[in-house]
Amino acid sequence: MVGLPARKLFAERARRLRQLAERVPAMAAYLQFMAMVVEAQHRVVQQSRPALTSGAELAMRHGIPPLSIDGLWRDMSWHDDLEALLEELDAQVVEPQRGWFEALRRLPQTERAELAHAMLEGRPLPLEQRAMAPLMGAALQVAWTRQARMLPATPPRPAGATSGLCPCCGAPAVGSLIQIGMARSRVRYMQCGLCASEWYAERAKCAQCGDSKTLDYSGLEDEQGERVLPIQAETCDHCHSYLKRVNREWEADADPLADDLASLALDMMIADRDLARRAFNPLLVLGEPA
Repeated sequence: MVGLPARKLFAERARRLRQLAERVPAMAAYLQFMAMVVEAQHRVVQQSRPALTSGAELAMRHGIPPLSIDGLWRDMSWHDDLEALLEELDAQVVEPQRGWFEALRRLPQTERAELAHAMLEGRPLPLEQRAMAPLMGAALQVAWTRQARMLPATPPRPAGATSGLCPCCGAPAVGSLIQIGMARSRVRYMQCGLCASEWYAERAKCAQCGDSKTLDYSGLEDEQGERVLPIQAETCDHCHSYLKRVNREWEADADPLADDLASLALDMMIADRDLARRAFNPLLVLGEPA
């Protein structure tokens, strides 16, 4: 009940972002830009890199994610993938993004590594690095997604206190999705924010603490009370946190990461409830610790 990332993940996500840009006019420019970045991810992830999966089966036998962030972040190809993304996007990036784009290009390797490590650990970033962080996040996603596709087998799904962490790399989920199809209809899966692997999670339990008594759901509605996007915030008053979920029964093209980017109004709507955002979305840097 663990699924590795699909081959067309980034291409389909880019299409979804362009759809969302048409539906959320206030965020159109931002979502179009992110679609451009994700299209570049699709091209770069197809570039060949050495496999780092030789110890995967041994790690899984010991209950360790085979692509563990702590064990592999220095060896992952994100350095090369970042350079490839910069090259892919060079002719497309214009003002106002050009300034931070060039700043990231000039950033020394040691500072790039510090930025990557801080993002992987979920640490807050200094103001001067926040604008360039999503492109670094895009490189990290490419590196881990490529390796996840090369795993010789799928690990068992996590349970208990680790149910919200990816069984492949150990990163937190970007969100959850209610699936469709004969075998998985109405079943909830978590999706990793780093390698995009998916794993089954009980639908009526908080992925953070396992509580089922205080869950609630909030969504965005228009003036007529109609649903704006197929996404809700699943809030838990037991652990005082929230995680978004998309429902593919409502829209088959819904994507946890893309729809998260398009629904920042939902984060703002529940901001006064003092709930911690648990999502790990490397393309979104809010500047505050989760």
